[in-house]
Amino acid sequence: MADIGYISLLLALVITLYGVIAGIWGQRARWPSMVESARRALYAYAILVSISTLALWYLLLTDDFSVVYVAGHSERALPTFYKFAALWGGQEGSLLFWAFILGLYVTAAAALLRERHPEFNAYVYAILHSIASFFIALLIFAANPFAPVSPVPPDGSGLNPLLQNYWMVVHPIGLYLGYIGFTIPFAYAMAALLSGHLGNAWVRTIRRWTLVPWMFLSIGILMGSQWAYMELGWGGYWAWDPVENASFMPWLTGTAFLHSIMIQERRGMLKVWNVVLIFLTFWLTILGTFITRSGVIESVHSFALSNIGPMFFAFLAILLFGFLYVLFTRWPLLRSENNLDAIVSRETTFLLNNVILATIAFTTLLGTTWPILSELFTNEKLAVSAPFFNKVNGPIFAALLFLLGVCPLLPWRRATWQALRYQLQWPFIGALLTAILVFALGERRWWPIAGLATAGLVFMTLVQEFIRGTRARMHTTNEPPWTALLNLFKRNQRRYGGYVVHLGVVLMALGIIGNSFYQIENQGALEVGETLSIGPYVLRYDGLFERRESNYTAVVAHLTVFRDGQEIGVLEPTRNLYDKRPEQPTTEVAVRFGLREDLYVVLAGWEQGGKLASFKVYINPLMSWLWIGGLVLVLGTLVAWWPRPRRVAKPVRVPRSAVPTA
Repeated sequence: MADIGYISLLLALVITLYGVIAGIWGQRARWPSMVESARRALYAYAILVSISTLALWYLLLTDDFSVVYVAGHSERALPTFYKFAALWGGQEGSLLFWAFILGLYVTAAAALLRERHPEFNAYVYAILHSIASFFIALLIFAANPFAPVSPVPPDGSGLNPLLQNYWMVVHPIGLYLGYIGFTIPFAYAMAALLSGHLGNAWVRTIRRWTLVPWMFLSIGILMGSQWAYMELGWGGYWAWDPVENASFMPWLTGTAFLHSIMIQERRGMLKVWNVVLIFLTFWLTILGTFITRSGVIESVHSFALSNIGPMFFAFLAILLFGFLYVLFTRWPLLRSENNLDAIVSRETTFLLNNVILATIAFTTLLGTTWPILSELFTNEKLAVSAPFFNKVNGPIFAALLFLLGVCPLLPWRRATWQALRYQLQWPFIGALLTAILVFALGERRWWPIAGLATAGLVFMTLVQEFIRGTRARMHTTNEPPWTALLNLFKRNQRRYGGYVVHLGVVLMALGIIGNSFYQIENQGALEVGETLSIGPYVLRYDGLFERRESNYTAVVAHLTVFRDGQEIGVLEPTRNLYDKRPEQPTTEVAVRFGLREDLYVVLAGWEQGGKLASFKVYINPLMSWLWIGGLVLVLGTLVAWWPRPRRVAKPVRVPRSAVPTA
């Protein structure tokens, strides 16, 4: 089976290299059959890489420890659920999974977009084959997932304990579907540049093909945050580490692109900016993979010794300089058709939105790569941590949230004073009332008041837009309110789906503000029967017990929870001790979720056989709204993406007598 998987990779490399040549040759020679051959080669690539992926899955599920990857990332006692997920639990497997997901995307694009752009489809196929060939070359020459091991061990060393969590089974799938999905819009943007067909047609084609990976990337980031919240035991959900930042940066530039293409479609502006944004989004996905897989963050020296690091670096350089060359040769074709008519307009706020998102992406990139830059130029490794990112990006996020409330209210081209007053009065009243309420509840710090007031402004903006749109439809169609609102969504899914996404962002902002400014923490060592107080809660320690699982022992603490003197439940924080890696115990926190606040308990340690145990306890206000807001954001994306059925004209039979004669 390992031989089948490896031979499939070799054939896939041959196919992708052929596809590059066939695509370019077919475009230059105007040879339709050669272009069609390049398109069909994408299907062949997808089939071959799927065979290779299935082969590795088979090896993992059947405990074939004759393969290095299986021996290093699985064991006989590992539950089947995690054997399946071990495919992306290590470097070689995750790169193969990347190639597999790319095969799914290129198959869908080759089948669904075949007729859309015959003027440059050949370039699209050549670019997709080029990217695929890079990843296949990585797998063959630098990270072979089918490398044999000798002598064959009787058992494997097991999967990293931190990955043995249900969120880590689904979270990487979301990230990969997001990362790799941006390959399709990038290929179409580059093909439009290479061919010189730089109107708005390619933008309309790839809008939905950008929304899909953006949605999956959002899901992946949210699930990763949930994993960090439930598994790491520090009371938070986002630590600004390189892996998190690697997924966040392309999300930011992808968000900017989805907003700015609306200006190109409507006004013929920001053409250069849009091409740059979609390139950066794809390039940052490759850069993020390079940062997290090459060893360059640990040290530039480990990068130099890495098998895949130099190959990734060369690929990034080729992408960057190749794009810049093509961009400057096509610059005259990217002139804007219009200019900004006024400072106060929707176009201006969209542009500011893009500048803010790009600024956050740049500061995140700078902070993430600072250890590399400092070691490279000073031979001393310096790193920045969460406080840097929070202080720099926090105010920028506040400005971005403010724009979410203002932008939908401004008209295109130019806003008059009367229109501004009509549109902004209720949102600003909502912000003012929110600030007064927060102040009356005892808050005196400026930042949380400003943050919650801004959230109030955006929420009131969205309510106003929904109410006014529904009323206008009721007036013109005499529909009842709920029917009018539903039809409003059906008639303009893109606009109102975007509003639902903005609503999700507001709800997420509540969770972020609650965790950042109002978290309460306490800790203590308790003997059996003793209690620990935090806020309105009292926790009584009732003892420790063990539970045996397939490949680990769970040490579970039993805590009875009281609020205002009344027993309200039991929490059981846990530590898992893995047989293969006892030096890497994992924390399984116990959380009592609520719309108002979460009670979050961590078992930090124990002595004397459990007679004495230490705990960390947090109250995280409004945290549930972060996850609720994420679900609303995904729902809004689906609404904006969902294709509307096309109206088909029905033929009408006209009586012969009704046809006029000459």
